[in-house]
Amino acid sequence: MAYVKAANVLPETLISEIQKYVQGDTIYIPRLDEAPKQWGSRSGTRKQIDDRNAAIRKAFAGGGKIPQLADEYHLSVDSIRKIVYSKPKR
Repeated sequence: MAYVKAANVLPETLISEIQKYVQGDTIYIPRLDEAPKQWGSRSGTRKQIDDRNAAIRKAFAGGGKIPQLADEYHLSVDSIRKIVYSKPKR
């Protein structure tokens, strides 16, 4: 996200109005044309986690034991349980 100096893009009257509410702080103004994106969708992290969870489910279905999967994937036993007993997203 790039920062833009308000004086370079906004009329003085609008800046004066905004200063009634915020002075010297950074504010975020969302785009109108974009729907909110799912966490990690831009960086690819969401896909990596989904792929990892699919591999865990496959290993469990193939006879993998929860404690072994926890060690292999460096997750807690409870996290592995949540993954293997929940429905996959999508």
